[in-house]
Amino acid sequence: MKNKLLISSALCAVTFLSAQIDLRSTRFGITGGGTYSRVSNAHNPSGPIFSGFGGVLALIPVDSNDQFYLQPGIEYLGAGESGKDKNAKNAEGYNAVYANNYLSVPIYFKGYFSEAESEFFAMAGPKFNFLVSQNVKDAPLRYTVDGDPATGINGKAASFNFAVGLGVGFSYKRMLEITGRYDLGLSNTYKGLMGELAKDPNTDKKKSEQVVSLGLSYIFQ
Repeated sequence: MKNKLLISSALCAVTFLSAQIDLRSTRFGITGGGTYSRVSNAHNPSGPIFSGFGGVLALIPVDSNDQFYLQPGIEYLGAGESGKDKNAKNAEGYNAVYANNYLSVPIYFKGYFSEAESEFFAMAGPKFNFLVSQNVKDAPLRYTVDGDPATGINGKAASFNFAVGLGVGFSYKRMLEITGRYDLGLSNTYKGLMGELAKDPNTDKKKSEQVVSLGLSYIFQ
């Protein structure tokens, strides 16, 4: 009964949005900025990595008051982690880099706080990340559950990563916008690390990739 209610609610929401969307008034823009990311319960030591993102977006009205929008996009996104844990300097793996590069497809529901041209806004929605490449440098040897060293990439990243993104920002005349975002990974970024490192008690936990970003967007008239 509960599942039927959820499905019915979702269908009603989709029907409502479909009725309100005005594709003829869609505006397009470009976006880019910097990223700070980590992966929980993954490599040891584990620290942040700095990278960036860039891409295009569309702003699609879903009401007649210039206040609520759908904002899908396509971005090239850099994420992952490093070994630079401040509490593990000089430890094996401290200089390691695990850089994951994605083709990311976010779909945000975006709301401005008022109808004013220059105004704050908030947005939230799913992100579909498709792995383009993984660059691993200076990774330490893996160790199997038997304690023997293994060869190969220390944690092959999953080819697909699903996340939920939240963001807030400020828009200047609905053209130039600055946005801070937080993406929480809901899928397992490193399935290959599950139970692999016998000396790490966190190896059986899901490896969640989290990305904080700050970016600028320019939306064409």
